[in-house]
Amino acid sequence: MPELYGSQYSSDELRGLTGTLRQLAGIRLMEFADGKPRGMRVAEVYTGSGLRFDVLLDRGMDIGAAEFAGKPLAWLYPALGAPAHYEPQGRGWLRTFGGGLMTTCGLTHFGHAETDGEESLGLHGRISHIPAEDVSVSEAWHGDEYVLSLEGQARQAALFGENLLLTRRITTRLGGTSLLITDRVRNDGFRPVPHMILYHCNFGFPAVSPDSELWLDDQSVTPRDEVAQSGMAAHTRFAPPDAGFAEQVFFHRPRVGADGFARAAIVNRALAFGATIRYRAAELPYLMQWKMMGAGEYVCGLEPCNHEGLPRQRLRAEGRLAFLAPGEEAAYQIEIGVLSDAAAIASWPAP
Repeated sequence: MPELYGSQYSSDELRGLTGTLRQLAGIRLMEFADGKPRGMRVAEVYTGSGLRFDVLLDRGMDIGAAEFAGKPLAWLYPALGAPAHYEPQGRGWLRTFGGGLMTTCGLTHFGHAETDGEESLGLHGRISHIPAEDVSVSEAWHGDEYVLSLEGQARQAALFGENLLLTRRITTRLGGTSLLITDRVRNDGFRPVPHMILYHCNFGFPAVSPDSELWLDDQSVTPRDEVAQSGMAAHTRFAPPDAGFAEQVFFHRPRVGADGFARAAIVNRALAFGATIRYRAAELPYLMQWKMMGAGEYVCGLEPCNHEGLPRQRLRAEGRLAFLAPGEEAAYQIEIGVLSDAAAIASWPAP
């Protein structure tokens, strides 16, 4: 039964109190009208609890801007562009990367640009720039819960190359303070295809601030390079913005709960506010932490992935590169939520 404004309501009670439930929660389909995102389809989802987020339908159904009760959850950057602006070579991906609550990287490669055999691979892959098709929207009662959902498909395919179909379902509910992403990636081709996927969750101010800390129960954590090594002792804390800051990346192996899920949170105790991720660890055993304290580039990324952060050619050479056989399907699940007050923070398991 939905809880709103401190009380629980039945469906009949809410029908009597509103002209339409869209007064409280719903999904609005729109298009951007200006600038580089012009013409891009977007679905604005609002749950009635204060949670609002944008689903970028023409960007693989990634999650863009997100907030709770007026407080931003997502880090945003003014580079967001429609797929027509995508530059696949080298670091060109960054020219249309607008941050957002979650950007998908893959489906055959993520990480730095590289060459694997005869294939040139740009930064973080192509899937984030592929428009979704067969998009459907549902706002309906399921038992005692009013469920909001979007589902669509994005196909990454090339003649003589891969033919991978991503089917994504995003769900939340009336009164909800989280969203659930459920993905299936299927090889519709007739040859094995490399498969790498990373969920680039980007949290910004005020969830990330000098008052915040990262809560993560680790089996192990490893710095990516010497720059990250220099920040290892403080990798769970956040400094004030620094124009000269060099990005730091840490590779985590989180402990997994009895339910099969790994968890992490960024907590701002001073504001009684924070952001959480929870994801199925069997398919996403690694977590990359992107810590960037630059002025104007102030963000912490928490990035569950199916491979450690190594070049694809190295993974292939070492026999550790994942493949999808013809007809094979991989499934993933990640939940992103908000810690809305001190009681919510107290209920989240601290490391």
